[in-house]
Formats: sequence, structure tokens, C-alpha cells
Amino acid sequence: MNEHRPEVADVFRRYEDDFSEQWGHVLGPHQRKAFKAIRDCRTSALGGHVEYVEQCDTCGHLAVSYNSCRNRHCPKCQAASRAKWLADREAELLPVPYFHVVFTLPQQIGGLALQNAREIYSILFRAASETLLTIAADPKRLGAAIGFLAVLHTWGQNLHLHPHLHCVVPGGGLSPDGTRWVSCRKNSFLLPVKVLSSRFRNVFLTYLRKAFEQGKLQFHGEMAALNRPGIFDALCRRAEKAKWVVYAKAPFGGPEQVLKYLARYTHRVAISNNRILSIEDGKVTFLWKDYADGNKTRVMTLDAVEFIRRFLLHILPCGFVRIRQYGFLANRARKEKLALCRTLLSAPAPAAASAAAEPRDRKPEEKRCPVCGTGHMILIQVFRTERMDSS
Repeated sequence: MNEHRPEVADVFRRYEDDFSEQWGHVLGPHQRKAFKAIRDCRTSALGGHVEYVEQCDTCGHLAVSYNSCRNRHCPKCQAASRAKWLADREAELLPVPYFHVVFTLPQQIGGLALQNAREIYSILFRAASETLLTIAADPKRLGAAIGFLAVLHTWGQNLHLHPHLHCVVPGGGLSPDGTRWVSCRKNSFLLPVKVLSSRFRNVFLTYLRKAFEQGKLQFHGEMAALNRPGIFDALCRRAEKAKWVVYAKAPFGGPEQVLKYLARYTHRVAISNNRILSIEDGKVTFLWKDYADGNKTRVMTLDAVEFIRRFLLHILPCGFVRIRQYGFLANRARKEKLALCRTLLSAPAPAAASAAAEPRDRKPEEKRCPVCGTGHMILIQVFRTERMDSS
């Protein structure tokens, strides 16, 4: 018999009252909205536009499939969005090596996002993108106008705050006059990480200080002292001496590998349901990967309230865009620039997208019974209810 696997939503439903008593007063509207959506996802509480009733043809088990919340932070609602996004990106891939570059904020700076998420993450995108574009354009480096996409992740494997950007960069770019494609001097090397790291640190701290001077950063509670210019400046000066990690991974094998890699990063949430092992006695036990010790898989147990608190640290402000494209992949000129890149690379025009978004009212496919494991779930009823806003 296949039992119900524990999920993030189960933790939310069981320990909502305990969490609200301790931390409810500090939640922002965007966190409350995401909490409710994840808690109610695929339950009768959500309502929605269509529900299916299925029955096993062997044991008679009945199952009602309720609507998804479609919240971008929900562990159960990313597959359709990811598939559509990847299908759109497939047409943008070029026949060149691709590189993965990661920009990470040091702990003392990343922690500022606890109370200034929108501003800190915006500066992170701006500093990382300017760093890549500027260093790549330097004739002593690559001497080309590159394009890339950047994906924001705010978590580590233990769910602590760990803001970093994953950038996927084609190995080359357009010459300054736009008449030729400039390839990387080595297929195994894009740009020097020490140069990227130094530039990233300086650009980020410049924008951070400017944001403070313009009153865009606000601190309260235990961080209230940072409202004082002298203390904030001391933090920045310490950060200048800290290690700012920029990591460049080995290049991908080709466009197909890029798509598979992107699928792992673009629509992730803080923790997937398949990492949760148990929810018992007010504790949540889950798997995590210890990157500091050879990527070993370990088991961690947290108090359920602490688990919820850490998860909600990673709910982004409403409307904040976490996947962005730059250079010749920027929205305003992407079509024309990509066409030019293909011409210069003597590459064929892209084929039509291989996967289209599935219609919302598509009939569910036949599947195995989750109870007996041998029978098949057969659709026996479709009924409609009032549509609710699930954005």
C-alpha cells in the first residue's frame, strides 16, 4: 500500500496555530498569502474552476483531484510553469558552450534581506549583471556583448537565508560592431572568477551605500542600530574585507544539457516535498546536502514552527521577478539579437517549440491506484465550482 507522503502543506496545516502564536505578528502580506495558498493547495478549501473524481477499477478507491493554488512558492505547482518556460527557452539556445556562474552574497550582507528583501535582491541582480556585462566587454577579457539569464535562489539546503544568483551564460558574444561572433578563447573558460568577484563586491557595495543614503533601507528590532550611518558604514567596510564568492562551473555539453540543467534551477522552491521524511511529535525531518562536506546527504530534524519560519523566509515580495535575462537575451531586443547571433554562427533557425502548455481543462491521464497499486484510476465525474483567484 502506498501511504500519503509528507508534504510542506501538511506541516502548514498541522502547526499553523503554533506558528501563528509565535511568529504571526511579523509576517508580511505576501508571506500570509503564500502560506494560505500552499496550505490549501489541492484541497476542497481552495475551490476553483474544475474538479475530477476518479475511482480505481480494481479496489474501488475513490479520489477527488482538487485545483492547484498555482503559487510560485508551492512545491506542488511548478511543473506546468517550468515546462512552458523551458519550451520557450528551447528556441533561444545557440550551438555554443554554456557556462554556469554563481554570485553569492556574504552572510552579513545577505542577512539585510530579512527586512529589505526587494531592495537587496534588486541590487544583487543589478550588481551581478553589470559585472558580467562589463568584464565580458573588456577587450582584455572577451571583448564582446554577451547575453545570459539569471535565477534568484535565497535558500541553502538547511533552509537558512543564503541569497545567490545562478547565471547561465552562452560561451561568447557579439563583437562591438555587431559583425562577428566572438567565441571564448578556451571552451573550458569564460571569465576569471577573481576579477568577477572583486568587481561584483565593489559594484554591490556602491549600490548598497547609495540605497542607504536615499532612505531605501529600513531596519527595526535587533537590526535597528543599522539605521545609524556610522554603524551601517562599519558593516560595509567589514564587507569589503570579506570573501565574496563567484563560482564558475564547467561548461555544459550542449543545448540539450542546458535545458536539463535549467529545469533543475528555474522553478525551484525552498524545499521540495520529496525531501521531507516525516512529520511527527512537532518535528519535521528532511534530507539535505552538505556542500561543505563533499556533498554528502544528511538528515536534519527541526521543530515544526522553526521549519515554517525558515520556509517563509524565502517568499519573495509580490511582483518581484526572480528570473531575468540580460544582454542580447534581454526582452526588448531578444528576437533581433538572437537572429543576428544565429546568422553569425551559421546556425539554422530554431524549430517550433517542442512542448506547448497543456490546457487547464485537459482530461487527467489514466494512472495507477495509490492504494492497491495494481488497479487504474478511471475518471467517473467532472464538476465545476466557482472560480477563485489563485494568483
